[in-house]
Amino acid sequence: MPTPGSSRRDRTARNPALLEIVADIARRLEQRQTVIAEAVTTRLANDIDLLAADPQLNELLGDSVYSNLTTILHVLANDIPLQNLHPPTAAVEYARRLAQREVPSQFLFRAYHMGHDGLMRVCLEEINALDLPGSDAVTVYQYMAEPVYSFIDWITQYVMEAYEDERRRSFRTPGSVHSATVHALLSDEGIGSAAFEAEARYRLDQHHVAMIAWSTHAADPDLGLLDRTVRDFARTLAAESAPITTPIDRRTVWAWLPFGRRRPTLDVQALSRAVPKDSGIRVAFGLPAAGRAGFRRSHEQARATYTVAGIADGETPAVSTFGDRGVAVLSLLTESLDATRAWAREVLGPLAVDSPHAEALRATLYTYLENGESYLRTAELLDLHPNTVKYRIRKIKEGAAELDERSRLDLLLALQVCALLGRTVLLPAGGADRSSSSR
Repeated sequence: MPTPGSSRRDRTARNPALLEIVADIARRLEQRQTVIAEAVTTRLANDIDLLAADPQLNELLGDSVYSNLTTILHVLANDIPLQNLHPPTAAVEYARRLAQREVPSQFLFRAYHMGHDGLMRVCLEEINALDLPGSDAVTVYQYMAEPVYSFIDWITQYVMEAYEDERRRSFRTPGSVHSATVHALLSDEGIGSAAFEAEARYRLDQHHVAMIAWSTHAADPDLGLLDRTVRDFARTLAAESAPITTPIDRRTVWAWLPFGRRRPTLDVQALSRAVPKDSGIRVAFGLPAAGRAGFRRSHEQARATYTVAGIADGETPAVSTFGDRGVAVLSLLTESLDATRAWAREVLGPLAVDSPHAEALRATLYTYLENGESYLRTAELLDLHPNTVKYRIRKIKEGAAELDERSRLDLLLALQVCALLGRTVLLPAGGADRSSSSR
């Protein structure tokens, strides 16, 4: 990887008074760096669409811009030699993620030069506001421009090498499809069915099951293991031919299993046995669907299932499907998580508390409502005495009389939201609300 060189100007020959002006400007800009970084990020996202193709990429872009700006302003404020720098982690990670998404490297290169231009415009505005004598203003600008240019030159080389390293290490298997080809089909833009089938060697005129496989291990995941897991699922479900896969990042793979005219049945228990034990691999399935539209729809469902699995509190099951109880509705509710959290608490009142006691009452009420408000059936399913069930239901009604005003459907849905999302939506027992601090 490249190392930063020193500034071209002889450091010993510089004017200390003007260097202090540079430091003062940098410290003022540090106080505004969040606003400046957001403005640069917005400009890049608007001018170069592929840099922020989805919320995750946009967040990483913002982190990269902010970390680079923080480093540059720290250099200017403290007159730090560039050879003492380390590349910002967020900038390197963003370059790797673009490589994983197969975003062309020229867009990354262009982004750095657009960011450089934006920062120097801000610096020039600060210098002009000081109304310095002409020669001093030019010198101050040079004192700022030279280290900024050297930093941009160095970090650009560094992240481009990181980008190329990631491209070289990304796995390519016989069934792996260029992500740009898949995204073009999913967005219904830029590629016809025949062109996609020729590129991917995969028929669209058949039934598909989309899946997302990802690794939960903190260590560097094995993309090859994810690929083999996809193929194991294809065999388990007796797919008509080999699946197609596309890596999304270093720990996530999208895949589609082909079934011809047959519409397969997804047995979660049988599918769970196909996941290697202790592998940290999790899988989200869409439902079977046919044709080009079905290829997209099954994938949309797999992504919705993946989202719910990511938000759900507690241990994520090895396999989950869009057809699992509550997943479809929860995937809609989690699109506005704040509103869902507020609604569940309004419906359940004191039952929406994160405590073992409230959890036991929620489980009892859910089973009771699901089974025709039968004390006996609820007791059998929960392995309780019927009198215990009666006592709990009475305590629930005494503690939250407004529950009687709620519809059975609202209660069941709110209870299911709490069961699946847990602390994400529940009020802490005797503590501050986590929801505001966790976002």
